[in-house]
Order: sequence, then structure tokens, then C-alpha cells
Amino acid sequence: MTQYRWATLLLLAVTVLVFSAVARAQTAPGLQEIAAYTGLHAAAAKGDAAEIARLAAAGADVNKRDGRGRTPLMVAAHGRHVAAAKALIAAKADLSLLDSQAYDVITIAAVADDLAMLQLALASGGNARAITSPYKGTALIAAAHLGHAEVVEALIAANAPLDHVNHLGWTALIEAIVLGDGGARHQATLAALIRGGADVNLADGQGVRPLTLATGRGYGRMADMLEAAGAKP
Repeated sequence: MTQYRWATLLLLAVTVLVFSAVARAQTAPGLQEIAAYTGLHAAAAKGDAAEIARLAAAGADVNKRDGRGRTPLMVAAHGRHVAAAKALIAAKADLSLLDSQAYDVITIAAVADDLAMLQLALASGGNARAITSPYKGTALIAAAHLGHAEVVEALIAANAPLDHVNHLGWTALIEAIVLGDGGARHQATLAALIRGGADVNLADGQGVRPLTLATGRGYGRMADMLEAAGAKP
């Protein structure tokens, strides 16, 4: 088997693993978990802001964990319950905490393409620069991977690290190419990263630059965008 084919198979295997990890990050607590919730976790799962305020005022632990390390705020984020999240943040919920898979509220919102939740978390002191996920990535990398262009723009505006390299050897810009589909969403994501100042010549862990990655996948529009930004093969 040629070295190229080995590299292709390795990339495919890694891609499957990454998609699996991100899919788990997007998965809200299951029905059985929700049925077993009590207190703030139950209120967060229902999006019940009034009950959250009542329980917090009575002294409930706003940072209590469920069996997978989720806080009530993370549960609210998974459920897209912005009002519940606001109530938890008002009660001093900690936005910096990570669940058992090393995801924080900002990354959960980024993966879910929930711009309202993301903006709330950022405005409330959440850290767009936090290192998250089993791959030691960032919310920006996760959002770029999925082609969530508006989320990417919001994270860039919040000073997310543009050129952070995760344990796979990939930046947000590289993930938009190698884990994207080359379509409109990922093109918009790439454009946002280029506008934000991402390094268009920073190579992956194998020394391959973004332009070569885009060209090799037949992503002509992405390749044109990179070349216009000064990318080299």
C-alpha cells in the first residue's frame, strides 16, 4: 500500500473519531437521565427559569454534577434553554467548568450552532480561549469543523485563539477544510477565519499546508480563497 493511501486511511479514521466525539458533545441528556434528574438539573432540563431562581435562592448547588459531569448550566445549554441559562448565571453558575468529556458551555453552544446561548455565555464572562474536548481543541475549532460560520465570527470577536493547534495537529482553518464538505457553510467559515487573521500557511501535523489540503479534496472555491489570502502550496 502506498504512503498516500496509508495517509488517506489514517485521515479517514481520525475523521470518524472526531465526528463521534463532537456528536457526543451535541447530544443532550437522554430521556432516562432527564427522568432521573431532580432539583436544578430537572429545572434546567425543563427550561424552568422560575424554579431555578427559587432553588438557587434556597441554597441549591448551582454547580452540582450529573453522572456525566454536566452542571445544570450545561444541561440548559444542551436544551437550548436561554432563559434557564440566564437564571443559572444570575445565581453564579460557573461557566468555566468542563464535563466528563472536557466540554464547557461555550463549546456545547458552538457545536449546537446556538448563537443566542453562545452570546449569553460570552457576555457573562465565558472564556472563548478555553482548551476543551478530548483533543485539546477549542470552541472555535469545533465550530469551524461543523461549518457554523456565525458562531465562528462571534468567537473570533471574543478573541478565540485563531491558530491553536489541537492534538490532531489541526487548527480551526484546517478543520474547516479537512472535516468540512467544501460547500457554502464551510466556505463562509473559511472566509471568516481568513478575515479574522488566521494563518493560511500554518501546516498540519504532517507538514501539509491548507492550500494543498483544499486542492487535494477538490475544494476549488476554498483553494481560490486561500490563494487570494496569500496561501502557498
